[in-house]
Amino acid sequence: MPYKNREVEELLARVNLGSSVAESDNLLQVARIENSAFGDVVNDRIDLVPGTKGSGKSALFRIFVDFLPDYLLRQRKVVVAHGVHAPGDPVFHAFNDHFAKLTEPEFVRFWCIYLVSLAHEQFVKGERYATLLQEASSEIQGFRRACENARIPEIEATKNLRSILEWALHVLSAWRPKVKYRFPEGAGEVEIDLFGTRIEQKSAPNAEQDDELPKYVTDIKDALEAVLRKCRLSLWLMIDRLDEIFPRRSETERKALRGLLRAMRYFASDQIRVKVFLRDDMLDQLVRGAEGFTALTHVTARQGDTLRWTSDQILAMLVKRLFANVALAQFLKVDRQKLDASEKYRAECFYKVFSPTVFRGPKQSPTIRWIFNRCADGRGVVTPRDVLDLVIRAKQRQQDICASDPSGITDWIITPNAVQYGFEELSQRKRQTYLQAEFPHLWGYMERFVGGKTDYRQDALRELLGSDWKAVTDDLVAIGFLAKRTKAGEEVYSIPVLYKHGLRVTLGQA
Repeated sequence: MPYKNREVEELLARVNLGSSVAESDNLLQVARIENSAFGDVVNDRIDLVPGTKGSGKSALFRIFVDFLPDYLLRQRKVVVAHGVHAPGDPVFHAFNDHFAKLTEPEFVRFWCIYLVSLAHEQFVKGERYATLLQEASSEIQGFRRACENARIPEIEATKNLRSILEWALHVLSAWRPKVKYRFPEGAGEVEIDLFGTRIEQKSAPNAEQDDELPKYVTDIKDALEAVLRKCRLSLWLMIDRLDEIFPRRSETERKALRGLLRAMRYFASDQIRVKVFLRDDMLDQLVRGAEGFTALTHVTARQGDTLRWTSDQILAMLVKRLFANVALAQFLKVDRQKLDASEKYRAECFYKVFSPTVFRGPKQSPTIRWIFNRCADGRGVVTPRDVLDLVIRAKQRQQDICASDPSGITDWIITPNAVQYGFEELSQRKRQTYLQAEFPHLWGYMERFVGGKTDYRQDALRELLGSDWKAVTDDLVAIGFLAKRTKAGEEVYSIPVLYKHGLRVTLGQA
């Protein structure tokens, strides 16, 4: 039915769709989608959660850390999260010079110390668990003795993330017979002999050797498990935002994350889990290379599938966000209670806002399918971040359209022209914030496609990319810049529609 432009403009001005960045998303709780990855984590089936940038890893992390602790505690599960929540958190970056000097085995030690510190600070000393821990006083004393035997003295003052990092990095200097350390926040000073004996520097450290693991880990872990068993609890240590805490694509990042994956093994038990949310391209980078990654099966045994979203899940996400706004729900007479119960009703409500198709014609895709297909990268991966970015920009464009002709009318709350605009803006944004920003080492190759065609055979790629074209092409396929298919027995590569406007490419074969 036709609507007055002025009325639509005023309505859309009040519509909040949240944010495509999970840390800033104030609708994450009411509009969350419990996909298979959510079920796998909540049922403790997986520890490693891989996904493309924008696929919902941080949103899933926030759901568990911010919204579900009380529910999980009723299930006898304690969630402890590391402290990096905000984009660009400067705390880890403050220690870049220290991290750059560490070897991979030293990073294994660092993560072990760091995880023990998190468990100590947020669980053993956590106020919310004090009542539950009352019955485990003797086991807690055992945990503290294990720390003391490892020359890790009790620190009465509460430590923040920066203090934990300072402590973890200081104890890595354990090869010195005595280290004097002044505790943060005026908690005193102590000389430590962390490992009891000097650790001689090896000429060629071997990251695979278990004896590189700090000697205290097993004893402290056993003592912590005793506390958990007595209280009938399990402890989850969750880590996210790993693409922001070390310099991207640096050797430091590579060593740090490989060290974390190795450290995960030593904390895996029925009572303790380390759950890591990691970008799939970073995971691929960590296990590739001349040195390989032996014992990888120990890490991936509890790895989930890469986060993927179906068209129905994307529809559910959009509808929940649209009608979280009471004014819009009332204006369009939407029963918000029915949205969770019926997929058919969700689709019906979606098309109260959008037109049935973006373009006219008998064989056009429904609008939700049109959006879904155009947000797919070369691997067929669609992220909720991209879809939400598209719709937010379409909403803003519709406000401008209505404001330019306040006395006019419109057939839809968000028109096809606004949706097309939103997609074009998304494509431009993906070029800048994803292709160029995330893959600078490949951008020089991707830039050669700008202004060209969408489809390429092998000979065209060889001419465009040079003698290393096959290795480069494999990398471009791996990040979703190119889609690969077989046609008449020959491999053919295509730039997905997602990047069409950003790269100014036109349909056709090069």
